[in-house]
Amino acid sequence: MLVNDANVKVETHADPVTENANGAKLRFELPLLNFQELFRGFAEQGAAQARKNIESMKSTSEEISDVLREACSMNVKGTIDYGARVIEISKNNTSATLEFFSRLAETRSLLDIVHLSIAQSREAFEAASVQNRELWALAQKVAIDTTEPIKTGFNRVLQRTVA
Repeated sequence: MLVNDANVKVETHADPVTENANGAKLRFELPLLNFQELFRGFAEQGAAQARKNIESMKSTSEEISDVLREACSMNVKGTIDYGARVIEISKNNTSATLEFFSRLAETRSLLDIVHLSIAQSREAFEAASVQNRELWALAQKVAIDTTEPIKTGFNRVLQRTVA
């Protein structure tokens, strides 16, 4: 029998990508990993950590707001006390000055005016020294009363954050 192209039937079952010419499959398989599930797990962990961090930041923010509110409240109270004391000192100084002018009007000689002026100057200097010390102490108290809650609160928040 003559073999020609018409009566020769050639079949190949080879897929050029996954099979070789003998029909055997070439396999380059990786272990099956479900990347979608893997990424979903990472995403869920990330979201849970983000929620935890947001709650922590919210709690810290609220605590710091409370600390600052307390500090401002203490500052306002101290400022009011300081202002009231300044007004009282001003009233006392005004009364002393008016009394000086009243006594000055009653003087009869230049020597009396000099003695009265010297006495008034000494009293005014001593009063101003006492008043300045008092106002300085009051200002220090206001500063300490204002900053102490901030210092304590921030230390508490930082210790909790670090721990």
